[in-house]
Amino acid sequence: MSAATTPARSTPAPVSAPTATPGRMAGKIALITGGNSGIGLATAEAFLKAGASVVITGRDPDTLRSAELRLGELATRDQLVAVRADVTLAHQLDEAIDTVRQRYGRLDVLFVNAGIGEFIPIADVSEQHFDRIFDTNVKGAYFTIKRALPLLAPGASVILNSSIAGLLGMPGTSVYAASKAAVRSLARTLSAELVDRGIRVNVISPGPVTTPILDRLGLSPEAREQFTAQVRQSVPLKRFGDPREIADAAVFLASDESSFFVGAELVADGGLSQL
Repeated sequence: MSAATTPARSTPAPVSAPTATPGRMAGKIALITGGNSGIGLATAEAFLKAGASVVITGRDPDTLRSAELRLGELATRDQLVAVRADVTLAHQLDEAIDTVRQRYGRLDVLFVNAGIGEFIPIADVSEQHFDRIFDTNVKGAYFTIKRALPLLAPGASVILNSSIAGLLGMPGTSVYAASKAAVRSLARTLSAELVDRGIRVNVISPGPVTTPILDRLGLSPEAREQFTAQVRQSVPLKRFGDPREIADAAVFLASDESSFFVGAELVADGGLSQL
């Protein structure tokens, strides 16, 4: 529909995201890559509130330390571990997995969340840009799962963080969108490969969410302001999502409540890709 024929919508007020019910993840061991900010940090909070023990990784030592202090208020001494690790560096990824093995001996939940985003028109894309996005969003995700496999217990849940960019054709997002479409594909193929081990692989595809990634899109202040205004106008709910709203979806997929979800995609985008 064109703007001229689109029915007028009222703007729903933002609502507070529900708090994860205590006990939904009691006794589970979870690893969250990129758990030092944004959706990863919100998910770590939600997992802890639901009773899980949580290991977070992050490549920036300052934000990782800040996240550890914030999450420490919710955790007992043995319930939280923070590990500096860049998913594009094999030895650091190995160190993170070794930390999980030494501390807990197994994994019940793996949230493959670490990712980066830059929006660049194809005419300006360099090989370095392409490699940087795919090394983190695809290669990093793939080998995170591969390295975690020996620790994944029967009944484990693997959750991949994708994006509705992989579903839509948005100018300037060709590399980022392709990387997120690849992540969605991994959820299907790895589900088929791991289902006999009792491991479920699913994916969350968020729409626009207020996270630090907005600061790293490579946009000028003026372009960012224009971008955010256009996004709000495009989303049926007329707002960005809150990271806690994505975290609630992750808690569902991590818990036994989603035991019949295999290779599925939960789209959390305020209706942007649906209406």
